[in-house]
Amino acid sequence: MIQNLSEKSFDTFHWLDIKSPREEQFVEIAEKFGLEAFPVKDSLEPGHLPKIEKLKDYSFLILRAYTADEDDNVATVEGLSNKIAFFFNEKQLITIHRNPFVFIDDALASKKPFGSVYELLIDLIREIIMTFEKPSQWQLEQIDAVEEKIFLKRHAKISLEDLYFQKAEARISKKLLLLTQNVVSQMEIPAPQLSAMEDVKDKLVKLILNFEEVLEDANNLMNTYLSVAAQKNNEVVKLLTIFSAFFLPLTFIVGIYGMNFDFMPELRWKFGYGYVMLLMLLVCVVIFIWFRRRKII
Repeated sequence: MIQNLSEKSFDTFHWLDIKSPREEQFVEIAEKFGLEAFPVKDSLEPGHLPKIEKLKDYSFLILRAYTADEDDNVATVEGLSNKIAFFFNEKQLITIHRNPFVFIDDALASKKPFGSVYELLIDLIREIIMTFEKPSQWQLEQIDAVEEKIFLKRHAKISLEDLYFQKAEARISKKLLLLTQNVVSQMEIPAPQLSAMEDVKDKLVKLILNFEEVLEDANNLMNTYLSVAAQKNNEVVKLLTIFSAFFLPLTFIVGIYGMNFDFMPELRWKFGYGYVMLLMLLVCVVIFIWFRRRKII
């Protein structure tokens, strides 16, 4: 007996939702509902990307919904999203998934009278696509926060690791939405549902553009941050170089007069100390004037 099975009947079709079936149930599911065994097995493997296939009695569709939390740092398709498999024809819709989805539970509990299997299918596809809406806003806000830190000189609070994950999540999300867009464009939808499908396509385009903006901003911010960090390091090196330019000749003079020889005529000068201090001051003034003329300081 297949566990975690929910079903709902409508006037023109029947919907079966199967959640977290075990591997030994693959054959039973295929035999009971007239499905091919390999697509049923594919429907539960975690790594599949969105796709659509035409089978003997059903169309087979795989889509992925965004399931990661805002604070999750993930860089893989499996970590960012979970899949839902659809087998459908005019009279039957079968959904198979490992993880629970609120919008599926809501649709099962809803009393909305779907007139055809395509109405319900488009409604579920819309909900899957909308799972990417909040993440796109999260990432835009995070990018704005990083941008503010960079340009307000709060470099110590910026994490390159966070920037990397934002970039990875935006790239994966965009790829999934592009694949979903390609799948949706291949679906054969009856004329009464074409308007609803066009609305889904519009939402897809909007979300793809959002993630494209996030990805572009993340790339620009990473390059900007590295440039600002390099500039800051150059300023430190420049400052150290200026100090070295002042102290190197002074150190040379001190080294000369620090030698322990008995016969050094300057050591017997009455005003030798003052002369040396004036010489050091003169050297500093000359170096300062040279730096100013070269516009180094």
